[in-house]
Amino acid sequence: MSVLKSIEQKIESLFEGVFGRAFRTNVQPVELARKLTKEMDDHRNVSVSRVYVPNEYSVYLSTADREQFASYEDALKGELQDYLAEHARREGYVTLSRPQVVLHTDDDLDVGEFGIATRMAQGEAVEAGEPSGDIEPGATMIYKPRAPQPTEAASAEELGVGREVAKLVFDGREVELVKRRSLVGRSRECDVQVSDPNVSRRHAEIRQEGATYWAIDLDSTNGIEVAGRRQKRVKLEHGSRFTVGSTEITFERELA
Repeated sequence: MSVLKSIEQKIESLFEGVFGRAFRTNVQPVELARKLTKEMDDHRNVSVSRVYVPNEYSVYLSTADREQFASYEDALKGELQDYLAEHARREGYVTLSRPQVVLHTDDDLDVGEFGIATRMAQGEAVEAGEPSGDIEPGATMIYKPRAPQPTEAASAEELGVGREVAKLVFDGREVELVKRRSLVGRSRECDVQVSDPNVSRRHAEIRQEGATYWAIDLDSTNGIEVAGRRQKRVKLEHGSRFTVGSTEITFERELA
């Protein structure tokens, strides 16, 4: 069993028994955990070689929802923080400190609704029960039981981190990688089409895993070669070169 699944089951167990029977319409801990990781993913910012994500998460609950957690709030926050930390580790994200979760009461929210505001903060983690003064209302995502409301995330420029561009350079062309998985091959259906008779129709895949890119051979005829040696899986750094068929490809990543 994975560590992330184990933590999720522990969070689920917090809601079982008397809590589950008494508050079937209230916000559930597992729902908070999953939306917190969604906010982490949605607010990731790519640097030159790292993917930064927020390290402070303020959760706003209605009075009734906050009260249901009163007897085990510290335990719940600890489990949510562990869940975020494990998610960041699995995805290869970088945080400025261990993720911190703070719960707040917001009388404007109805039962079952909750808001999440994220922040990248230097220095000591925020104390439990004390709001982060730098969080702006427009940066808070409100989750409703049926209709989530959109939010405007802080821009990369406001956070001092530029947008990263990853691309493949070959045959005098540059092809930007806009997907986490880009197919390379001779077929017109490929994201990166290579006009080389020695390249298979579906030759390789460029895969982004966290902050790292990989070139992965898809059981092609001629495979992927690096410095004349055939490789099944190649880790790509800025300036890395590999060959498919008789075409040499250079991988580049830079801030836009």
